[in-house]
Amino acid sequence: MTIKEIQNEIVDEFSMFDDWMQRYEYIIELGKTLPMIDENYKVDENIIRGCQSKVWVHGEEQDGKVIFTADSDAILTKGIIAILIRAFSNQSAVAILDANTDFIDEIGLKEHLSPTRANGLVSMIKQIKLYALAFQTRQQ
Repeated sequence: MTIKEIQNEIVDEFSMFDDWMQRYEYIIELGKTLPMIDENYKVDENIIRGCQSKVWVHGEEQDGKVIFTADSDAILTKGIIAILIRAFSNQSAVAILDANTDFIDEIGLKEHLSPTRANGLVSMIKQIKLYALAFQTRQQ
């Protein structure tokens, strides 16, 4: 699936819920499906700066695709990074760099987060894009 197809799928899933309590519960459930980061990557250099909780993201390239793993010490944040990894992992660096993140606004996530969590969300996206940029630069 393309990034856009995955993002549309996520938007469809969130549209099934009537209120934000149900959506928060769903985000927490998604966090339980997060591809776990190897303990070796739970180091300071993989921590997302700007998050109120600790979030570690690691990316590596396999067969031309960027594979992300992550973890967080907060259940809601774990769900948020799980959504991002679902959308961007197993994609080419170019596709990740070209992708927009409008689906975040479509599901209303940013507006329902505290300002510090919203900043953390932006920082997570930025880190994912930086990994893609690094891998793309290496390919050229």
